[in-house]
Amino acid sequence: MSYKPEQFAPYMDMDDSCFALVQRSEKVHDKKLDTKPVGYFRDAMGRFARNKGSVICAVVLLILAIYAAIGPEISHYGGSDYDGYYGYALPKNGVCVRLGLDFWDGCSDITANQQTYDYYDAIPGAIVERSEPYEKVVDAGRKNVYYDLRIDSYAKVGYVTVLLTSGEYEAARAYEQEQGVQLFYPVIDDSQITYQVNKGNANGWYLTNSKGVAKRDENGQLQDIYLRDENGEPLYTILKMNGAQVQCRVLYSAWYRYLHGYDASFLFGADSYGYDIFARLALGARLSLVLSILVSSISLGIGIVVGALEGYYGGWFDLIFERIKDILWEIPTVVFMSLFQIYFAKKLGVIVTLFFAFVFFDWIGESSTVRAQFYRFKGQEYVLAARTLGAKDRRIIFRHILPNAAGFIVTTSVLSIPGVIFTEANMTYLGIVNLQSSSVTSVGTMLNNGQAALSTYPHCVFFPAAFISILLICFNIFGNGLRDAFNPSLRGVEE
Repeated sequence: MSYKPEQFAPYMDMDDSCFALVQRSEKVHDKKLDTKPVGYFRDAMGRFARNKGSVICAVVLLILAIYAAIGPEISHYGGSDYDGYYGYALPKNGVCVRLGLDFWDGCSDITANQQTYDYYDAIPGAIVERSEPYEKVVDAGRKNVYYDLRIDSYAKVGYVTVLLTSGEYEAARAYEQEQGVQLFYPVIDDSQITYQVNKGNANGWYLTNSKGVAKRDENGQLQDIYLRDENGEPLYTILKMNGAQVQCRVLYSAWYRYLHGYDASFLFGADSYGYDIFARLALGARLSLVLSILVSSISLGIGIVVGALEGYYGGWFDLIFERIKDILWEIPTVVFMSLFQIYFAKKLGVIVTLFFAFVFFDWIGESSTVRAQFYRFKGQEYVLAARTLGAKDRRIIFRHILPNAAGFIVTTSVLSIPGVIFTEANMTYLGIVNLQSSSVTSVGTMLNNGQAALSTYPHCVFFPAAFISILLICFNIFGNGLRDAFNPSLRGVEE
């Protein structure tokens, strides 16, 4: 392109006054950035925060972890505390009781005949509600009287026999006078208890109730069969010669309040042994979480070493280890766990044996993940540049390849945690691993113990099953969210 002289004519008469310096004393520099630089971790957390489902599951997992950590400490009952009299006690929430709700109040509805009604009627507080008596034909045209009752599962324990020293007995009597309550009741004369045989039930039933009533008189009034002294007064104690102990008959709900200072109340109910399910479930959750995290951590360490060597060097080393892993992977897990428990549980302990059995298998999947990542990154330009500049293999593995693969590896290991929890629950539920003791339990063991009473006391299964279901679902959604957030290929992609 050519220019003609007349095009520059307007600029020929310009002098210095037509120009001005941009700056004379001020330093010229770039403007400060208004936003902070976004690093890899910050970018990943931002992506994770936009995944609302994963965030909610993370919060739920945090709540479950806190419950597992402090559950037995915030309960009235420790994980090893049990009360056989309250076996299968129903869940009871104090808020529901105070509001008068027929839900979560420790009560159940039953239909009772006259004998059963007499039994519960003699126990203070056992019958919460009752209907008017009604007749119902049972068999061969015979009619029986029935009641619809709402029974308190804690008060229905009724009266029990306890052995006390004379000092303990006097202290309890003083408590009765001070508080204006009744703890002790007359002792029953067992020799006077009679039976009446039901034509439809050859086993018969006691014609007595917990108040000591054996039969009715001609007017239908219940008659007592208490032991009496020489003056005909009912006896409240029997002196035992062995150690001068005193045998007494007490109302257990009042006796429990006297011993502990509060009424019995299990938030999640009690199991067949009388353990508090709330505290025991926290113990089982603690074991499952700690075991799964330790197994995943150890397996990740082994998997990183083996997978890195396989993926970086390849060749005969990779071939040999892949065949070893193929052989180990084909061993049935249930059979292997059973053999471990048979031969090593008595020597090492059940939990330690279970830990080694899990690690024996779990590192295989971790090493395969690491191996795949090393095959992916070892041919990249920055690795070739580092090798050209003389970097040693150890530096290339741990300073160049592994950091770039760390996000995917770690998030994949998080997804292995629910797998360990699920397998442990299966093993204990099937009875292959026995973790039932006074101080240790697991969620699978609680499910195993509760299945016998599933139709009559479903709370023994419901709470452990709900916990393990919520835990596994949240772990999987949380792990998927982490995997998507730390995957570099998704950076900059809007969901």
